[in-house]
Amino acid sequence: MTAIQIAPSMMCADLWRLDLTMAALEAGGVDILHFDIMDAHFVPNLPLGLGLLEQLRPRTALPFDVHLVVDNAGFFVPLLATLGVQQISVHAEAVTHLDRTLDTIRTLGMRAGVALNPATPLSALDYVTERLDYLLVMTVNPGFAAQPMVPSALRKIAAARAYLDHHHLAIPLQVDGNVSIANIPAMVAAGADILVAGTSSVFQAGRPLADNIAETRQAIAAGLERRHA
Repeated sequence: MTAIQIAPSMMCADLWRLDLTMAALEAGGVDILHFDIMDAHFVPNLPLGLGLLEQLRPRTALPFDVHLVVDNAGFFVPLLATLGVQQISVHAEAVTHLDRTLDTIRTLGMRAGVALNPATPLSALDYVTERLDYLLVMTVNPGFAAQPMVPSALRKIAAARAYLDHHHLAIPLQVDGNVSIANIPAMVAAGADILVAGTSSVFQAGRPLADNIAETRQAIAAGLERRHA
């Protein structure tokens, strides 16, 4: 059966208690930590900085997945490489030289991904497929947590899965945006492989993280049953 990865979105974590949160996430068996690095230009927000990643990197063995929601990805990529990041996704809408940027990420020893905003067509990938290690489909417009899923989201996930299959790309499909307990089964059934889980799943307020992670896994199992039915 397909293994679906849980990638908690660290911008949704309680940053005052981050040490306890990290320990709980590791104990709960999550797969990867997702960090949104924003610049207040490409999107109007600035939740996390590189200094936080630098301090957290030696405190966990979990892989770091960085989503660059920025105009100037070329500035951040070499810096992230020195911090021990495992993979970076950049936005097709923001990177002028997309092929070059993806090649740089890989040359620096990291996995390279492309992130697509909800309205960006999959054809934006046509001439960079050889550089792709994973694809990130946004199911909200990026910038802020706790947004509702855009109406086209499930259709976009299914189209992305079909695109990857058509091009014989055996790479993961990551989904980010309102990855809720209610939405996860349909997202997984449509073809999602990595779930960027935030305030509506792993970081649901008023509940232990262990319970939230367990409920997230139950929703994944329901989605896998639908995918393989």
